[in-house]
Amino acid sequence: MLNNFYDSDFTWSNAKETADVALYRSTGKYLSDIEIKLLQGSWEDKTYDDMAIIYGYSAEYLNKDVGNKLWHKLSEALEEKVTKRNFKAALRREWEKQRDSSAMEENLELQVSPSVAQLPFPESSVPPDSHFYVERNNVENLCCETIIKPGSLIRIKAPKLMGKTSLMNRIIPYAVAKNYRTVYLDLSSVQRKILTNLDQFLRWFCCMAGRQLKLENQLNDYWDGEILGSNDNCTVYFEEYLLTQIDSPVVLELDNVDKIFSYTEVTEDFFGMLRSWHEKGKISAIWKKLRLLLAHSTEVYVPLDINQSPFNAGVPVELVEFDKQQVKKLVFIHRLNWDEIQVEQLMELVGGHPFLIRLAMYEVSLRNLTLKQLLQEASTEAGIYSNHLRGYLEALQKCPKLAQAFKVVVNSPEQVELDSIQIYKLHSMGLVQRRDNHVVPRCNLYREYFQRVLV
Repeated sequence: MLNNFYDSDFTWSNAKETADVALYRSTGKYLSDIEIKLLQGSWEDKTYDDMAIIYGYSAEYLNKDVGNKLWHKLSEALEEKVTKRNFKAALRREWEKQRDSSAMEENLELQVSPSVAQLPFPESSVPPDSHFYVERNNVENLCCETIIKPGSLIRIKAPKLMGKTSLMNRIIPYAVAKNYRTVYLDLSSVQRKILTNLDQFLRWFCCMAGRQLKLENQLNDYWDGEILGSNDNCTVYFEEYLLTQIDSPVVLELDNVDKIFSYTEVTEDFFGMLRSWHEKGKISAIWKKLRLLLAHSTEVYVPLDINQSPFNAGVPVELVEFDKQQVKKLVFIHRLNWDEIQVEQLMELVGGHPFLIRLAMYEVSLRNLTLKQLLQEASTEAGIYSNHLRGYLEALQKCPKLAQAFKVVVNSPEQVELDSIQIYKLHSMGLVQRRDNHVVPRCNLYREYFQRVLV
């Protein structure tokens, strides 16, 4: 009898969309990736033990940490008690309320997506409360679970325009909600003359951290240039002043740390110091208060001792491209009436690259062009990606050997083997995907454009 109730007109797709809309209306957030997995597993009548085997999580985590929270959120969103046993019936009732398509469309326009006039141009990081922030596959949960651990270290790595800064910005409100203090420093903004002198760089580092913690500059009182080295002075300043003055944990976020990799005057000592702080956090009460979050675009080609590098410690987080489900969520947010084929056509061109995907949806949403026209013009000078592609071309033209290596990659139907430095540089630029010691173009857009211009 129960099976007859859930007849074919109410599908898993209907259930997920209904839950997404209801949760957004209630909380301002969509289902996370792990919640979608749990909801689908429950839809298929799988137990928590079954899902644990399939998804690689513990059954206790799926039950108590994910399941209980999800059923509670759905209970509030649907205004009735929702459990793993009855969620299908609850979602069906909500779906039936929304079944009138015109009413559904009006509801989405008013409550879910911003108007076309409000669409932000996708040129920088996404604010943490933005409609356009798309959660990764449990990455946010991992970062938030790690950052509350004493003395923790997180390393976020991805090519440029993949969402590293957006993820860091997402973690800051979570830390603030925990009454933590936060410091965000973008190392790409440091002046070159500061980066050629370790003492000056570490004084800048301490000064900027103190300013964000709203503490008075006391560098002259703690900096002993006659006896202590620069690293020791910086460590003393944090240990005896900054961390002592703050009662709560401090999250220190360092963005674009790869921008200083080439400054050998500071890199070895600075990164060695960060590693020592992380190690101190395992035993020292004062250093347990500090949580480190590093983001970088490239592999770490810096001559660091394996025991002195922060890049082989802590929790690594590597951002990958959006999958089809995440791209479809952006289609939904942009109010685009695309079917499965259109989503696949765009991803065939640019993969799941966050910036390239969002730029396409921005242009089509503003009705500047159709998707068909966008795809036809994409790799030409008339296309929406022309400035983006030209920037890469100018960078490659400054490095003829690298340009020649990439020319081989885009003209080969097979994956290409390059030396490690060439792979490192092309991957950090975001032009290739790595497959062991081989590479392929990151997407067909890059293949088509650079086949034409690298002559």
